[in-house]
Amino acid sequence: MILNEELLAVQRGEQGEAMRKVLNTLVMYGEAFGADRMVKITGRMGHAVIGTGSMTWKPVFDLMEELVEGGALPRQSFTTDPRGVEPHVPMSFADRAMFKILFSNQKRMEKEWERMGIKDQNAYTCTCYMEEVGNIPEYGDILGWAESSAVSYANSVIGARCNRNSGILELMSNILGYVPEFGLLTDEGRRADWIVEVRCEKLPEPQLLGSAIGFKCVEDVPFIKGLDKWLGTELTQTVKDYLKDMGAAAASNGSVGLYHVENITPEAVKHALPEGNSLIKEDAKVFIVDDAEIARVKAGYPNPWEELKKASGAPSLAFAGCPHFSCEQLRDWTDRLAAGLEKHGNKRVTMNTIFCAAPDVSAAFAQKYPDEAAKLMEMGVTVSGLCPLSYTSNPLTDKIRIITASNKLRYYSKARFFSEKELVEIITGGWSEKWDTAGTAAEAPEEAIEGRC
Repeated sequence: MILNEELLAVQRGEQGEAMRKVLNTLVMYGEAFGADRMVKITGRMGHAVIGTGSMTWKPVFDLMEELVEGGALPRQSFTTDPRGVEPHVPMSFADRAMFKILFSNQKRMEKEWERMGIKDQNAYTCTCYMEEVGNIPEYGDILGWAESSAVSYANSVIGARCNRNSGILELMSNILGYVPEFGLLTDEGRRADWIVEVRCEKLPEPQLLGSAIGFKCVEDVPFIKGLDKWLGTELTQTVKDYLKDMGAAAASNGSVGLYHVENITPEAVKHALPEGNSLIKEDAKVFIVDDAEIARVKAGYPNPWEELKKASGAPSLAFAGCPHFSCEQLRDWTDRLAAGLEKHGNKRVTMNTIFCAAPDVSAAFAQKYPDEAAKLMEMGVTVSGLCPLSYTSNPLTDKIRIITASNKLRYYSKARFFSEKELVEIITGGWSEKWDTAGTAAEAPEEAIEGRC
């Protein structure tokens, strides 16, 4: 790999042994993927995917401490992924005691992040690019992030450039201030391998559309057509929220780190030509997504409760906001729950319900929409900045029936997926036997069994 004079000095050890090891690690990483050089990170802030102090991650925190002691610190301030538990989230005394053991490295981790220069104590969120949080890259910025949904959003909705890195390589990239140039950092790597034609009768739920795209376009770049029919061509907050959730589902189901949406996302607009779009490769494959395909994807989700003694039964916990909600999503879901409770004649939600959003977003929601924030509290919903994935990905929650409308949470935990409409119905109206088979293969239309390709 060709290194500039600044990096050669680092390699000679002129900035210390820790920095030399950081550089050499990144050089090996880049060479494994065919990178010829390192390029400078230009984003205004870094982001760290490690936000939970798991008891099993001691080697990670040992490394963080070694880096700090060796003077290898990030070049810029940064945000990080959410914590795995928060004091105000309802749980039994015994569970809280066990969570303290499971996340026993939390204080140690947060101490190291403070020493490394984290933005502030509210900077724990997977949606660092929200306006209220302030870690918003610009078009064309080079990043070294690892958080899968944030990488997808930055690449696709903003037009920044970032590969899907690991948490340790992300940390080292932000310390060095450089990343190896390959993959999604290159013009060719950002061209589309697939054309996805959305031919649904109505706007599909973003989580399900993203799942369909992820399953088909594994690790490739899709160019999506047909969404502007419903979303329009302006990147409003509503459109950004839709793309955020769609991209997170594609990232979790298929490691899709970048997608383009015709007439909407910045690179798709910039590269549009009268005869087509130069972002699309000449040999791009075509994938058609219709209502039957969406139904097939949903029906194909396994029921994680089958590992329990009984595969059916009422859930005790509901999560929404993975990735974290925006301020507008909090307001929208508050209205949905209020309408659902009125329909069923209830005053409060029928189970422990947690909406997740960045601390700064939650504060802005309470200030901007005080009536809705008060209503949400009256309905019995907890608004939290925790990471539902970290909260549920541990032995304590394996036997708990959890429901969600997040594909990412469904994929990484034993939470059972329901559509947004179904989730609202269950939260506001309670569980009934009809939900036992909802969303399973028994519900899928016959014509949806075959994929559309």
